[in-house]
Amino acid sequence: MRVLLLSALLLSATACTWVPIETSGKGVRVLPAGPLPPGCQSKGEVVVSVKSKVGFYNRNPLRVQDELETLARNEAPSAGANAIQAAAPPADGSQRFAAFQCPPR
Repeated sequence: MRVLLLSALLLSATACTWVPIETSGKGVRVLPAGPLPPGCQSKGEVVVSVKSKVGFYNRNPLRVQDELETLARNEAPSAGANAIQAAAPPADGSQRFAAFQCPPR
């Protein structure tokens, strides 16, 4: 019974998004891999991390990636950026994003 309760708790905890998008992050674009749109200027790099494991349980990699992207969007305005692009794939709950200031679409 105890194992069943613990399993249910872990599954319910991983079903929700732990990282909410902030107001400032809503205006940050996520650029696809490849060439940058014309006029974008580099503003540096944003490195973010989340828990990729809870105890012995590995979290869903897509959920982890989504949370990393949300964190990067939330951090981009503090770097003077309005767009981010993944600079590397997620690894152990961390990811690097290039930050850019791009003209409005």
